[in-house]
Amino acid sequence: MNTTELPRLTVIGTGYLGATHAICMAVLGFEVLGVDVDQAKIDKLASGEVPFFEPGLPELLTKALESGRLRFSTSFEEAGEFGDVHFVCVGTPQQAGSDAADLSYVHAAFRSLAPHMHRRALVVGKSTVPVGTAKQLAETVRDLAPAGAEAELAWNPEFLREGFAVDDTMRPDRLVFGVESEWAEERLRAAYKPVLDLGTPVVRTDLATAELVKVAANSFLATKISYINAMAEVCEAVGADIKDLADSLALDDRIGGKFLKPGLGFGGGCLPKDIRAFAHRAEEIGVGQAVSFLREVDDINRRRRARTVDLVREMLGGISGKRIAAWGAAFKPNSDDIRDAPALDVARTMHGLGGHVRVFDPAALDNARRAFPDLRYGDSAFDVARDADVVVLLTEWSEFREVDPEALAEVVKHKRIVDGRHALNADQWRAAGWEYRALGRS
Repeated sequence: MNTTELPRLTVIGTGYLGATHAICMAVLGFEVLGVDVDQAKIDKLASGEVPFFEPGLPELLTKALESGRLRFSTSFEEAGEFGDVHFVCVGTPQQAGSDAADLSYVHAAFRSLAPHMHRRALVVGKSTVPVGTAKQLAETVRDLAPAGAEAELAWNPEFLREGFAVDDTMRPDRLVFGVESEWAEERLRAAYKPVLDLGTPVVRTDLATAELVKVAANSFLATKISYINAMAEVCEAVGADIKDLADSLALDDRIGGKFLKPGLGFGGGCLPKDIRAFAHRAEEIGVGQAVSFLREVDDINRRRRARTVDLVREMLGGISGKRIAAWGAAFKPNSDDIRDAPALDVARTMHGLGGHVRVFDPAALDNARRAFPDLRYGDSAFDVARDADVVVLLTEWSEFREVDPEALAEVVKHKRIVDGRHALNADQWRAAGWEYRALGRS
């Protein structure tokens, strides 16, 4: 590929989204400059270390650095001089004490970059923001950039799934371009040329629609997850089986089986804060009633954590003084992300009730130890299960799903397991003499 035909890219913000985007774009043949105000992040990445767990990304970082197409800096002046297309990938966490999104990092990134835009260039927001934010940021860019109206803004939402971020960046199922001119669309198409050459569908739209796509998608997925978990509550009340119910629904092609899996519910840095911010923003613009159901979606999801603790309590006849093996800390497998992780929430609740809880996770232990030093941790699934009164599966890592129940029986005190993720074969475990419980199953 002749890289002289491709625009030079900057990526502002080198967290999960930004680092992944910068690395993958460099591997695809672009010259990329990653920019962050955190010198420690920049130093780690420049030395070849990915500061979070994501399968396949460390190898790609090494490849990108060795190619000479990827480098990192803390200088916005350098970014302005270097980049033809600037991707802004900073975080929008939930505000403390509010459901609203904290946009301080987004505004700071645009205000820091714009004064160094001396020539025609495109700034592309990828962060998840409340609808209407892009219009404000476009005015900021025009007001602060020496290039004036020649500094344009577009919105290009991200759809990364943790654990699959490399594929989602290099082979996405769609790209959404929120643009205000033909030139902006042309620049975005050039910035994604290798991806578009694969036949990736593009939806061209306005700024507001592009802002809404990500939160609308996350709200739909969260609703589907909470729906099947609401059905699990009904099944528990009447003695029905949620797995059989979910399997039956999945065979309806109008519904499908994806995200129709009962269990402990969703967490992480996206779905919970995005649906809360969406509901908050809808109320601000006078359409809160239209998405009021998202409040109940959130409540159903929270209840699954408490109900999982109830299952453990029911199985043990009380939690205080009992030895509990907690399998999982990350909010999902193939990730070290513990933000709003249901697994750690359940482990901490059981610890608070007097249980002797030991936690193991294949990737998230360091993050868990830093965030919750009051919990105890172990070196393996079997280590934390030694002499346990119950094993509680909280994150559905493949190594937990593949545990031999006969082998595990040799180390536990009692053969009891609570499957918080419907990840295990109940018949196999029961045949091995285990007392097996899962949400929504008799």
